[in-house]
Order: sequence, then C-alpha cells, then structure tokens
Amino acid sequence: MTLLYLVRHGETDWNRARRIQGATDIPLNDLGRRQAAEAGDLLARRTVSVVVASPLSRAAETGAIIAARLGLAAPEHVADLAERRYGEAEGLTGSEVEERFPAGTRVPGRESRRELLARVLPALVEAAGRSQGGAVVVATHGAVIRAVVNHVSSDEPADLGVPIRNGSIHSFVLVEGGLQLRTFDDPVEEESERAGRYAFEYQNALEGPADEA
Repeated sequence: MTLLYLVRHGETDWNRARRIQGATDIPLNDLGRRQAAEAGDLLARRTVSVVVASPLSRAAETGAIIAARLGLAAPEHVADLAERRYGEAEGLTGSEVEERFPAGTRVPGRESRRELLARVLPALVEAAGRSQGGAVVVATHGAVIRAVVNHVSSDEPADLGVPIRNGSIHSFVLVEGGLQLRTFDDPVEEESERAGRYAFEYQNALEGPADEA
C-alpha cells in the first residue's frame, strides 16, 4: 500500500479573478506561495519520500516549495499531471463563459474527463512507484483532483460541493494497482481549511457538479 498526497497548487491572480486557467501557464501569486509553504509544513508531519509535480509553473513552484520544506530534492515534472485543457474557454470568467458558450454548447479544444483520466491515472500509479517506503506528494490542479476523486468514488462522487481549495491536500492509497480515496481535504489536521478562500467550482465555471463530459 502506497500513500499519495495530491495537493492543489497555491493561488494565482487568475484564481482570484475567477478566470479559467487550464493549460495556460499562470504563476503563483504571493498568497499562493504562502499556501504552498503551509501545505509543506503540514506534510512535514508525515514521512514523505518524493515530490512530483505538473510542469505548469503554478504547480511546479508549489511542488518546489513543498519539497524544500520537506528537505527533499526538487520535484520531477510529469507532463500527464497537468491541468485539464479548456480550449477557447481559457482566460474567461464565469460570466464570459456563459455569454460565449451557452448551456449545451461545446467548447472547442476542451479536454473531456475521460481523456483527462486516461493520462492522469497511469501517471499517478507511476508516481506511486517512486515511494521508497514513504508517501508521494503530487502537486497538481483542481480539475485533476476532482476527476480522480469522482473516478474512485463508488456510485456517487464523493464530497460534491465541498471546496478543493488552493493549497489543500487530498490523500489516496494505491492498493493492488488501483487508487482509493483515503481522506478528502486531508490536510493532516484541520489547518488546511485556511489554505484558500473559494471552492474550485467557484473559480472555474466549467467544473460544476453536473459536468461529467
């Protein structure tokens, strides 16, 4: 059994403005860096062997800050852990999405959840193989975490409507080659509730509970 901590990157200015980021490479802001440091301090209470990260700068820097807090090597960047692609919706606010892509309208270039999971799940299993006896920290993105949570939940997605906050930590175990959710918003205590202001769905108009595409 291998333990994985999936950490959502710290806040960016686009998070604060509720702009959809996706594959657009937006850096952390100062609050986001503090959130990453807080996550690292929480994770220091556990035994962690390695940190890996999405190559997008907001997650890569989050992973680097966490690794430094844990006294570990800088994270390897894994392309398949990058955020879900939203195509022509990237950079838009929720109201702009509603205006340009009314309900039922397909967003050109948007990655489906099936496509997202097809790349993310094998990457997480591979990351778990680097555990060396300790947990693996994965610095990644809100839509990635939500897709994995929904996938490993049984009949009904777990924790719908519960925020995936910037800097929050979600723990999974790899058992016999499959992921299982251990604790949603684990945070290694309740301090991770301080990590962000808004639910991921509040920041991203294309990631509401009804989106299963």
